[in-house]
Amino acid sequence: MTTPATTVGPDGAPDGNTERASRPAGRTRRSRGAAVTGTIDREAPVPMYRQLGARIIEAIEQRGLGPGDLLPGEHRLCEEFGVSRTVVRQALAQLEHQGVIERVKGKGTFIAHKKTPETLVHTLAGLYEEVAARGGHVHSEVRRQEFEPADEEIAEQLRVPVGARVLVIERLRFVDGEPWSLSTTWLPESIGVHAESADLSDRSLYGLLAEHGIRAVEGVRSAEAAIADETHGRLLRVGVGQPLLVLRSVSMDEDGIPIEVFVAYHRGDRSRFEFQLRASASDVSAAELRHTGL
Repeated sequence: MTTPATTVGPDGAPDGNTERASRPAGRTRRSRGAAVTGTIDREAPVPMYRQLGARIIEAIEQRGLGPGDLLPGEHRLCEEFGVSRTVVRQALAQLEHQGVIERVKGKGTFIAHKKTPETLVHTLAGLYEEVAARGGHVHSEVRRQEFEPADEEIAEQLRVPVGARVLVIERLRFVDGEPWSLSTTWLPESIGVHAESADLSDRSLYGLLAEHGIRAVEGVRSAEAAIADETHGRLLRVGVGQPLLVLRSVSMDEDGIPIEVFVAYHRGDRSRFEFQLRASASDVSAAELRHTGL
């Protein structure tokens, strides 16, 4: 037994006359009054919430919906598919966990932006290599690229004297046309001379250094939460006070000599972590922490 095929518009708006929803900060597309059609088979072995989730995904794919488009709310889905609110919430929770949708309190349910995977620990590939390997495109707006004296903190991390010349590169990074991170990189003078005049808008810094025989083979990265100030909010197109992920890294060459320090502020709505656990040879748990976010 199946429920009749249905067409659902956003809560409180009849089909063909969809109201626009207030969009969360950072959105650039308009809601197009997304609709969901399909059936729920109550006798199938597949749980109803999974069937409902599948109907929503089908609507997204078939109608060419994109990030930021508004989807029907819980009440309308309950009415039109004849299922309980528990079923609807299970379906939406599953889709949110999968990164398909995002729910914003007081505003509605929207199609989520894809989160760009980036390895945080155990590999030292740069953002350019990480995204390119997955078929994406990275573009950088180089905001600063010049030598300056190293302050005490940078000097300590690069193991150079305080006041030594270091190359500072500040880039606003875009992934598939959307702002993703604001990063600042410091290179010791002996390495920075190879990058001082290089065009880094559409090429990898790591790739450039590799052409000069300079490769990062080990390093330490950390992650911490932060909130966007006025500058970060404007550049990353998020609201002031929105969550950011701050990555800090020191990379070393094969001799253990620091070759790079960077700090990158990532949009919190494009980032997530994935933990991969395994037992080591000594039966002590080991964990690989990956930034799967973009």
